[in-house]
Amino acid sequence: MGLILELTRIVQAAAEAATPEQQVNLIVDSIQQEMGVDVCSLYLAGDNADMVLVASHGLGRQAIGRTRLEAGKGLIGLVARTRHPLNIINPDAHPNFVHVPDIGEENYRSFCAVPLVRAGDTVGVLAVQCLEPRQLSPEEEAFLVTLSAQLALVVAAWSDWQAAGLTPPQIFHGVRGAPGIGMGIAQLCDDSDLFSVVDSPCIDPGSVTQEWHALLARVQDDVSREQSMLGSALSSEVTAIFDAYHMLLADPALVSGVERAIAAGRDLPSSLRSVVQHYADLFMAMDDPYLRARHEDIRHLGNRLYSSWRGTHASTHTHAPGTPLILVGNQVSVSDIAATPRDSLCGVVCLEGSSMSHTAILANALGIPAVMGIGRARAIAQGAQMIVDANLGNVLVNPAPGVETEYRRLAAQEQAVRGRLQDLRDKPAVTLDGERVTLYVNSGLLADLSPGLNAGAEGIGLYRTEIPFMVRDGFPSEEEQLNIYRHVLDAYRGKPVYLRVLDIGGDKALPYFPIREENPALGWRGIRFCLDNSPLLMTQVRAMLRADGGSGALSILLPMVSATRELLRFRELLSDALSQLQEEGHAVVRPRVGVMVEVPAAIAQLPLWREQIDFISIGTNDLSQYLLAVDRNNARVAASYDYFNPAVVREIARIADISKQLDLPVSVCGEMSSDPGAAILLIAMGIRTLSMSAAQLPRIKWLVQHLDLPTAQGLLDSVMLQSDSARIRTLLTDFLLEIDFPGLRAAARQ
Repeated sequence: MGLILELTRIVQAAAEAATPEQQVNLIVDSIQQEMGVDVCSLYLAGDNADMVLVASHGLGRQAIGRTRLEAGKGLIGLVARTRHPLNIINPDAHPNFVHVPDIGEENYRSFCAVPLVRAGDTVGVLAVQCLEPRQLSPEEEAFLVTLSAQLALVVAAWSDWQAAGLTPPQIFHGVRGAPGIGMGIAQLCDDSDLFSVVDSPCIDPGSVTQEWHALLARVQDDVSREQSMLGSALSSEVTAIFDAYHMLLADPALVSGVERAIAAGRDLPSSLRSVVQHYADLFMAMDDPYLRARHEDIRHLGNRLYSSWRGTHASTHTHAPGTPLILVGNQVSVSDIAATPRDSLCGVVCLEGSSMSHTAILANALGIPAVMGIGRARAIAQGAQMIVDANLGNVLVNPAPGVETEYRRLAAQEQAVRGRLQDLRDKPAVTLDGERVTLYVNSGLLADLSPGLNAGAEGIGLYRTEIPFMVRDGFPSEEEQLNIYRHVLDAYRGKPVYLRVLDIGGDKALPYFPIREENPALGWRGIRFCLDNSPLLMTQVRAMLRADGGSGALSILLPMVSATRELLRFRELLSDALSQLQEEGHAVVRPRVGVMVEVPAAIAQLPLWREQIDFISIGTNDLSQYLLAVDRNNARVAASYDYFNPAVVREIARIADISKQLDLPVSVCGEMSSDPGAAILLIAMGIRTLSMSAAQLPRIKWLVQHLDLPTAQGLLDSVMLQSDSARIRTLLTDFLLEIDFPGLRAAARQ
């Protein structure tokens, strides 16, 4: 199975290099490495059907381009003439063997070659050799045969491209922003770059300030118009992305920051750049990948304002209606997407950005494949033919005809899978033997709300409340927080919503409240920070209670709890907040309160806390990091961060056992809940509530519906006997392949 999964990777990689010479070398190097053979060589047919050695990993380099076998001569000629594989031991004993001096073939005791055939003609031969006398297995030979059929299309296309004067194929690698496969022509988007603006003086601050306010009003109108353009295609919750832009455009920190920069003597573009850069850098410095991705949204908004100031707008499309388009840009904006006819938009490619940006969120909601962060290595020309393989994070430009045909087949299969998953939206997650699993979504922005709802989330298992605190010049007021939390609770009306209190500190710093520590991961963060700043925590808790309005949908999550006194102090503050609001005439009820189990010290104390908490939520990201003493964002040790480490798996099983003994509801909101293999283990441990990214929720629901408890528990039993995380992953992957888990084969290729 492993060899077959390499097929597409090798074929696609062949298109990456700019020249045929680089491409053939990449092919033989990849095959040699993957199969573990000593030699891999590629021969191509010349003008007289003779075979020319064009690339080799293992044979003498001096022979490349010079070694030429006459038509039908030697073992290579035999394979080319018969168009049939040859897999033998001791090739020098074969009657067709021809000794070629100076390349050292006589040292190899096994030989396997397969023909490359296109339209009935042999266009080349692919051969592998080993020093030991062994015949390749049927699986290895099948791998070469299958690969040769696809390589025939690639190598034969080189001469076609050269003869027609066409651009050779290219491939770019990025990260998946929204899954799927899209095919179309490149439509380049406006890439006004605010961050290349240099400082310039301001002669009349008063008039420039007026210009600034006019610019804000103009862009707000543009955002409203684009929101209405998408309104008929999206639910009202999805258009909350535009509400988030309205909030940013009206944010006092942005407005007053630019005003102060203008008053200090800068013109409008440089004032805007300095303020936007400040907040973008603030988020970019964070370790949390979700919060770090927010810098992209701020940069988008800055470029949007700058583009409007310059008088440019989102790209206009002059193509015929229905022409399949792939939007390409440094950071394709929400405006670009809104301005593109829905029946033409087939994909999005961003040179920068991550899977958590607003662009990716909207692409997910629209069902448009998106690849982010492919870099600036080579420009993509306007009108170029493109394939967006967002399942693998690849972008193919000017693909070979055979590759394009294969991708059309894959796209049809992908569409069928997505259709089956969409059908699950309103169905419960129930195992084959009747066990109910509740699936929540993780969130942190108003713009995140709709993807979860569209995926069928039964509530929000973790809502991060940090962002409103981080994009202002001071702590947000109770009313500002109230508006945000009310929007979240209203969007999920009738469903549970778990709001986490401010988890500041560590990598999440406030610009107006700097915290400098030698070891921030073990410092003043989470509940420690909140309790030491009780007026701030009181304001937040009051806003949460008022937003709930007595509905009982609200649950409050406490991060980084490690001591009983932290729980007691919070409960006292909560009681005070309830009393205050009741006296003020607000309809409030006491919410359920739980802790995030992410500090190892919390595990042993759960029995001591049973009377103080209503539930627990396991934060597997930090818990794994602390258990393994590994900073997952430190490149030197990040490879050791693995939630399949037996120590992590056993500790989570222990938490599940303790929770069962205490009759304490437990959920998982870390990365493990989004991993299908890990989800099997969590369900087998008795955990019945998982919270995850919206994009992964349909696939986890599919998994639950194709799983039974005895099978899951059998896998868990096998996993608990393993001492190596790689073996654990293999056991789980084998099972997922066996049940044909959606998208797994594409993920395996990646």
